[in-house]
Order: sequence, then C-alpha cells, then structure tokens
Amino acid sequence: MRLQRASWQYPPRRAADTELRERLRALAAQLPRYGYKRLYRRLRKQGVIVNHKKVYRIYREEGLMVRKRARKRLVRRNEKPTAPSRPTERWSMDFTSDQLSAGPRFRTFNVVDDCTREALAIHVARSIPGWLVVVVLSELIKRHGKPRVIVCDNGPEFIGQALEIWAKENGITIHFIQPGKPVQNCYVESFNGRFRDECLNEHWFTSMEDAREIIEAWRVNYNEVREHGSLGGMTPCEYRRAVESPENASRFPPFPQHPLQSTDLGSQL
Repeated sequence: MRLQRASWQYPPRRAADTELRERLRALAAQLPRYGYKRLYRRLRKQGVIVNHKKVYRIYREEGLMVRKRARKRLVRRNEKPTAPSRPTERWSMDFTSDQLSAGPRFRTFNVVDDCTREALAIHVARSIPGWLVVVVLSELIKRHGKPRVIVCDNGPEFIGQALEIWAKENGITIHFIQPGKPVQNCYVESFNGRFRDECLNEHWFTSMEDAREIIEAWRVNYNEVREHGSLGGMTPCEYRRAVESPENASRFPPFPQHPLQSTDLGSQL
C-alpha cells in the first residue's frame, strides 16, 4: 500500500494494573471520604511507585469519586489569621454536636494547635459547661505546655467567669472572634468540617462509650496517619517533630514578646 511505517496507528496497549486497582479499591473502601490526591499520597507512603495521573485515571474508571456535600460558601477577605510559626503558640477551640442511635444528643469540645493542625483534644460529653472546658485545657497544658493565645467564639461556655479567671491565673490571652465571622477562627472551623465529614457522618454511635472510643481512635489517626496538604503531605505529628528538631531551629524564630506580633489577630479582631 506504500504506507510509511512512521504513520501507522497502533491501538494503545495499557497494562491491566490489576494489583494497583485492587489496592486503590481497598484504600477507598477503608477511607471513603478520601479523594484521589490523598489516596495517591497514602499509596506512595506504602511504597507503591506510581504516577499521580495514573492513580487519577484508575480512580475515575473504578467510580471511586467522593460525593461532595453541598456547603454554603462565604467570601471573606483579609480576615483569616496567619499561622503561627511554633507549636503551642496559639490554640483554637470550638464545639460540635451529634446524637446517639437512640436519640440523645452529645457535644464534643475540640482543641486544635494552629501551627501543627494537631487535634489536641476531642472531649465527648452530654453537656460541657465552662468549668469542664477549664479542666480539659488544664490537662492539655500538662501534656503540651502553655499556649500564649487561645482563639474562640463568643459562646456562653467561653465568656463565663470560669475561663476568664483560669486564663488570668495562667497568663493566657483569650481572643474572641467577632460575632458572625467564623473565618477568624478558621483553623478549628476547618477541623470541625473534616471531623464531621470523616467521623461523625460516617459512624453510628450506640452509646457514649462507643462514641468516645470511635472519636478518640479517629483523633489518633488524624494526628499520626492522615496526611495534610497544608503541611506538605506530612501528618501533624510528623510536622511537629520537624519543627521541633534541632536542625530546623534556625528556621523558626522564638516567640515574640507580644502574642499578637506574629499572629496578626490584633488588626483582625
């Protein structure tokens, strides 16, 4: 036919990738709220050398896409505080709520380190008054040290005398965000969204003890196993160790004399 060999068209002959497909399906079943990027990072940590584009192609072909839940988007400009440069420099705290299978509701008190994104505590109880907030924070200080600033909203548990007296005695500044502006407390708000999406919405709690066990297991996994894109693909515990290592001491300056000099919260609150 006098056809040039260079112009012949060959059908693509891709490998079946059976083993990779099986591992990807198993990971997606184990972590149903993970997208392909986080599944790709998990595969690489397990020693699987694969291109992210191949993972995305197989992810699409297997129908593993995560169903996005509709969320109301609010446009807020120049209100997000900058991340602190050292662990235990600034904490954020907030509440979430859910209910047991029998109907009774419970609350969780969440405390996050804004630098490492580490979930320091998720305290589960039917009711969490101000004095219990003080007890949880006191236990965290014994384990992690004393923060300079704690950011929270204007809930009744936070504006009461119990937290005010405790903060004054410990020399800790409590910064309240402006009403109706949760973006000023964005680190714990982001954590609350992940917590609800990956834990509260994915489990059926039969009792308070069952809720505490499942939530604490998720918290440990969040800190030690779950990778964070904002931390360069590291887990919060890995990032804390990297920041606190002597080799990186010169990269992170010491605490400023005033707690707001490095947080930029003063101009925003």
